[in-house]
Amino acid sequence: MKLTSLRQIAQWCGGAVAPEQEQVMVNGLCHDTRELDAGALFFALTGTHDGHDYLKAAKAAGAAAAVVSRPVETDLPLVMVEDTKKALADIARAYKESLECRTVAITGSVGKTTTRTMTMALMERTYRTYGTVKNYNNDIGLPVTIGKVGSDAEMLVLEMGMNHFGEMRQLTDIGRPDTVVITNIGSMHIENLGSREGILRAKLEILEGLHPGGSCFFNGDEPLLWELRHKNQNPTFYFGIENAECDIRATEVRLLEGKSRFRVQWKDYDFPVELSLSGLHNVYNALAAISVALHYQVPVKEIQAALSQFVNTSQRQQTIYYKTYTIIDDTYNAGPESMEAALRVLKDTTGMGGKARHIAVLGDMLELGNHASGEHHRIGRVAAYKADLLLTYGPLSVHTVRGAITGGMSQRNAMNFLTMEELVNTLKNRAKPGDVLLFKGSHGMHMERALQAFMQED
Repeated sequence: MKLTSLRQIAQWCGGAVAPEQEQVMVNGLCHDTRELDAGALFFALTGTHDGHDYLKAAKAAGAAAAVVSRPVETDLPLVMVEDTKKALADIARAYKESLECRTVAITGSVGKTTTRTMTMALMERTYRTYGTVKNYNNDIGLPVTIGKVGSDAEMLVLEMGMNHFGEMRQLTDIGRPDTVVITNIGSMHIENLGSREGILRAKLEILEGLHPGGSCFFNGDEPLLWELRHKNQNPTFYFGIENAECDIRATEVRLLEGKSRFRVQWKDYDFPVELSLSGLHNVYNALAAISVALHYQVPVKEIQAALSQFVNTSQRQQTIYYKTYTIIDDTYNAGPESMEAALRVLKDTTGMGGKARHIAVLGDMLELGNHASGEHHRIGRVAAYKADLLLTYGPLSVHTVRGAITGGMSQRNAMNFLTMEELVNTLKNRAKPGDVLLFKGSHGMHMERALQAFMQED
């Protein structure tokens, strides 16, 4: 964030600041003292913890000032507001509008983080690029992300996530994108949104903040998105693999060990890409990123170089070599679509020895509501064909095991556990040198702990 006075901050959010503190300057927005950079503006948000209780820690961490909603004893310069969370959004929105940069907003049920990371990797080859870090894609993380954008920004890539109606509307109102990408419409958060059609409606709220004349890039292999092709008022381009009518297509797709190869065709473009990730789902992610990059005239050679060297963010299909094991760490989150894609990658991974067994270590998929038992059962049937051994964790995953057994896997090779300790102990006893292991589950299941425990020496 460029240096901004508390006077300007107060004007942006309708707050009050003492006259003698109006010229205090801040250089960023932060709500967590553990991640606070010196000179930042600290927001005392209220929730599980009351941020007003952390002003001393904020001062010690180097905060230049704080935004509060009630009188407090502190020597930090203050901006007083009625609602600190609303003030964070208002300030981020106003600061974003003061920047002279183009903004790409990415959402979708699956793949939005990888697509965002790929898009940033492509854009930074040509533009001074900023964007979402970690999982900062909600109504707090997105404003904090914007607060880290420098005045030299030419391109801003924002990931927008939601699990209820109205949340996307808030995010797009803050981010005001020039370009929108929707990767797909899956089943994540169907418990809150009722149906895939409800998920679509919630995702489409992102268009409400799109600048007039802004562009859209939708997955044309997703029927719910394809049906919008004559309804959207904004210039819309479709990317895909199977649908021959898509504007931007990946053809001659080859899925190899640890990488993917395909050709990109759009208008006068026709060029090969080698992506440093395996799996058809990652080809879709890359195609979405490529579409945006070509739209903003990133040179083809830069696109090719960036994707050949691309490294995904942690806990998202990261390959780890431990002793003789090949481990696929995909523990950050899971839904039915991403779980099925991960199982395909597991099956296609040969491991160190070339004749490895494939072990799926799966946790519950959450927020599926009435669809939970059916989707877990379906994933179990997929696992029966993609894995040699299935170990699951959580009460919902008993349906995964039942699905696997129904699909032909022996009862000895399909087991459910209600404690992580039992899961890990069984895995250590059953795993053999050279095996390929997939760890995946919803974020709330903390399957990364199972992975860490498996790799811990006894």
